[in-house]
Amino acid sequence: MGAEFQLVVDCAEADVLARFWAAALRYEFAPAPDGFATWQDFYRRLGVPESELVDGVDRISDPQGRGPDIWFHVVSEGKVVKNRLHLDIHASGEWSDPIEARIQRVDAEAARLAGLGATITGAFEEGLDHYAVGMKDPEGNEFDIN
Repeated sequence: MGAEFQLVVDCAEADVLARFWAAALRYEFAPAPDGFATWQDFYRRLGVPESELVDGVDRISDPQGRGPDIWFHVVSEGKVVKNRLHLDIHASGEWSDPIEARIQRVDAEAARLAGLGATITGAFEEGLDHYAVGMKDPEGNEFDIN
């Protein structure tokens, strides 16, 4: 059995990114731990200073429990270089589907996410039978739709 983990994304605006990625991944806002009305109440119990608490949502989770929880951690440093890790969102269907159908699905998902605030950086093909669209989230973090 693999190790349990959460993905942590450093950011400037936790609520903006949490809402974007919840919609992008079809996740939900993570419920507060048992016994706490909000995550902020939980953080206070842990001793996190008020100055470090964020307004809004900062955690999302897969409603089906398949994917990792994601925490959007506010940091003072801005993003300055390309991500060393990025998400590939699979939207194309099965590899056995015709490439034309897969391209159409990828482009439709890229357009949906652009409507949520992402930026399309370009489409690319690898070999004769692979198509993907490069994108950036609202804070400039790179990801791909394939």
